[in-house]
Amino acid sequence: MYTLAPDEKATLVMAYTQNMLVRGEVVTKQGVRVSTWLRTDAAPEYVHLLRAQVINFCGPQVKPFSAPELFLPTERISAFHIVPPTQDTIDYDESEKNRVWEPVTVLLGAFVIKAKARISAQTGFGVSLVTSRVVWMSLYDASISSPVLAQMGVLRVPLLIVRPNQVSFVLEE
Repeated sequence: MYTLAPDEKATLVMAYTQNMLVRGEVVTKQGVRVSTWLRTDAAPEYVHLLRAQVINFCGPQVKPFSAPELFLPTERISAFHIVPPTQDTIDYDESEKNRVWEPVTVLLGAFVIKAKARISAQTGFGVSLVTSRVVWMSLYDASISSPVLAQMGVLRVPLLIVRPNQVSFVLEE
């Protein structure tokens, strides 16, 4: 197994792909903000997860398995967050003008995520989504559930990032 260096930390995270849910520890430098780590130039090609617990939704039965180490291609990750109660500080300036909260429902494989997006007050969600061209989008005050995995219940996280080009957005009226 991995031994942490003095300048490293291990953080429990969850990563979602179109057909898997992975929970495990990532090792980063102490100063890294893990919740937005994949948005940075320091993001790895493979997220190295220790003590990984995997639920694969391919096949007739949803069956979990464990792995001491797992290397998950970052490009396949559709959503990513720190496991509560651990959390990072917010990733936006609260005093920023002309921003509004837009409630959204995100459809991601076997998961439904109800959250809030912080968007421009002048453009609306659709225009913001198309013009921002971000690889990762932050969502806030999220409730994550799965109709396929009812025993999961509802997981509440203050911040998660999603790849807009790998999920679908539903706007509430």
